[in-house]
Amino acid sequence: MNTDKPIFSIGTASNILNVHPRTLRIYEREGLSSPERKGAWRYYSMDDLNWIKCVRMMIHERGINTSAIKTLLKHMPCWNIIDCPLEKRKQCTAHRASSLCRRWE
Repeated sequence: MNTDKPIFSIGTASNILNVHPRTLRIYEREGLSSPERKGAWRYYSMDDLNWIKCVRMMIHERGINTSAIKTLLKHMPCWNIIDCPLEKRKQCTAHRASSLCRRWE
């Protein structure tokens, strides 16, 4: 399975993650996710879903708020921990989220 291919609608993604679709819209508005947009429709990849699981764990289990998560992404992107080539970074959900976070500065 290609984990970076956006195939899940927001309804399907919310069912898989067991969250309300509004939660996914909030994460997108906050710059914590960046699903692919096709017109008005959002599509999530398996990588996106795994990233959102990570975000939810940080919020609900670690008590980190969304502002702090954006700051962490800005200062410590995953490629500083796990070396990966630039081309792979451009396709990475965390890289896209990090880019989105810079818009909020």
